[in-house]
Amino acid sequence: MKLYEYQAKEILRKYNIDVPNGEIASNTKTAVQAYSRLGANRCIIKAQVHAGGRGKGGGIKIGKTLAEVKRYTSDIIGSFLTTAQTGKKGIKVNNVLIEEAVDIEKELYLAISIDRSISKPVIISSTEGGMEIEEVSSKTPHKIFKEQINPVFIHDFQARQIAHKLNLTGPLLSKASNLVSNLFKAFIENDCSLLEINPLVLTSNKKIFALDVKMDIDDNALFRHKELLKMRDLSEVDIAEKKAAESGLSYIGLEGNIGCLVNGAGLAMATMDIIKFHGGEPANFLDVGGDAPVDKVKTAFELIFTDPKVKGVLVNIFGGIMKCDVIAEGVIQAIKKVGINVPLVVRLEGTNVKAARVILDDSKLNIIFADSMKDAAEKIVKAAANNNK
Repeated sequence: MKLYEYQAKEILRKYNIDVPNGEIASNTKTAVQAYSRLGANRCIIKAQVHAGGRGKGGGIKIGKTLAEVKRYTSDIIGSFLTTAQTGKKGIKVNNVLIEEAVDIEKELYLAISIDRSISKPVIISSTEGGMEIEEVSSKTPHKIFKEQINPVFIHDFQARQIAHKLNLTGPLLSKASNLVSNLFKAFIENDCSLLEINPLVLTSNKKIFALDVKMDIDDNALFRHKELLKMRDLSEVDIAEKKAAESGLSYIGLEGNIGCLVNGAGLAMATMDIIKFHGGEPANFLDVGGDAPVDKVKTAFELIFTDPKVKGVLVNIFGGIMKCDVIAEGVIQAIKKVGINVPLVVRLEGTNVKAARVILDDSKLNIIFADSMKDAAEKIVKAAANNNK
């Protein structure tokens, strides 16, 4: 679950991490009121969307007067912000953060994420913070530092070492060391998968501020974070993805025309890969999980057909915990309810596969059976292409 910048900053304040003063605003009136309360000469008007690159996309402006704050807020709220991370359609901006401007002397980078190859958190830091951090990573990787951290706690010497790599000395070294320790505590206690400060800035009066923050929470841990769950905003989420989340399904819409219904994220990725290998384009990532009941399978089919681009569907199931006969029943009920009128290729292997095949055969439905993933991919790519003519 992604948090907005203003939400992430509210959390960091609780961990004694300095962030600029600011207020959220949903219209020009509340924006002007927020600016007046700040009592600052300058403020930053920042679009609140779940995407990076807002500055380049025109979603961050500097306001020096009430008139400018009003004008920039009016321009941003209600607009569709397009960045490298939003796609061509962009994301509609519903709120802006009105924040006190700070005098920046130096921009740094600090983030914590999970390195799944070693199953540990890793702290990433750089003296080259700001909008071009991706370019720094690709062109000058030696300026990016990584430190593996014990999942339980961070040692004081590690925090100091990270602060030292940011070229900080004296009182700033001590401040940054405390910030690193507090940031790691926030990361662990809130079950984050990503906690990024970019930029982390040094000001002209030698203070350290988290100027921009990204915070992603592990969805699997939300059951123990009721307070974070209340922050979830589904307004940016596609209708199908929203329905999937409510139904306990993992669904992401893509740009292709072959719908995929698969159990297990790894098999789903492999299914999309083999579709592309044989010349097709997947329309979605859809993982029904390890033990989906019939109703869940029906919902999965309904999700697939919310996309009008779909010209064929591939069902690829390996029955371990998930039984193939349950999928077969779900397929039949879904066809009857949704009224599938595109080619449907089914590949089943594993628990109760023979019973599933009998169920599907007896249904007399127009189903194309496949014996392997290769066979399934070839058949659905060909069928979808023919249906697209």
